[in-house]
Amino acid sequence: MPGEIAVLVNPAARGGRSRGLLGPVLNRLRRGDRKVSVLVGDSAADALARARTAVAAGAGTLVAFGGDGLVHLAVQAVAETGVPLGVIPAGTGNDIATALGVTPGRPLEAADAVLRGGSRTVDAVRTGSGEWFAGVLACGFDSRVNERANRISGPPGMSRYLLALAAELRSYRPIPFRITLDGPSGAETIERPITLVAVGNTSSYGAGMRVCPDAVPDDGLLDVTIIDAVPVGRFLRVFPRVYRGSHVTHPFVTTRRVRGITLEARDVVAYADGERLGPLPLTCDLVPGALQVLCPFAMPAASQGLGA
Repeated sequence: MPGEIAVLVNPAARGGRSRGLLGPVLNRLRRGDRKVSVLVGDSAADALARARTAVAAGAGTLVAFGGDGLVHLAVQAVAETGVPLGVIPAGTGNDIATALGVTPGRPLEAADAVLRGGSRTVDAVRTGSGEWFAGVLACGFDSRVNERANRISGPPGMSRYLLALAAELRSYRPIPFRITLDGPSGAETIERPITLVAVGNTSSYGAGMRVCPDAVPDDGLLDVTIIDAVPVGRFLRVFPRVYRGSHVTHPFVTTRRVRGITLEARDVVAYADGERLGPLPLTCDLVPGALQVLCPFAMPAASQGLGA
């Protein structure tokens, strides 16, 4: 595969604990006969600008060394360009890497996959604002927890999230939603109070919560999980099943498979791949084959033809 390997790095991944992995990964990548450059931005916007410049200048591969947030950033630079995306999971949440068959905790294996150059074509999702995502978009109760956690200046990491979760539970109220679905069999509109909505190109978010358990990234369809309004105690009893994906069998959970979706609700912010997209309303459209990704091994398209 010709061209330079540009490695986009998040030095703060896992609270900075991933920095020790970067040197061995770069040494492994440099065993090949291609130039390897490292891209580190002063901010997310600067990192994205550097990634886009590298792609426009002819980089043969863009590698994201970090977690889901950095993969999200890299997707903005390579979607629909034909430039392959490599993923070396080095973040707290590595759900997209897992969905692509890249095992967290094995960075040198992921580097070897980049060198081998075996690519897989997968879908991505373009929002009405022009921003892309590759994994899961969530809005409702969980995105409100994220919003609150981002406002807390207290303890870092999971402790801050748990404080936000406890505070949000105390003020929990179902959210009136209007959801317009563009499904294979036609349009459908859902209007009712809802706890949360997840839109999945892949199956999990939040470091292993399988909120859309049957989603695969190359079938031409999005999986939508809707958790209806329920008393908070009942929600807390059932929601832990999300780690097994068995929550979708519960009567208050609705699932759909669609090509596109429009989400409308007041005072709700959407997050995708763990990153803040902005307030609703928001439209999401699946773009089949928008990404070329480098995987450790060939993975079959799990449901070819479903999007036809």
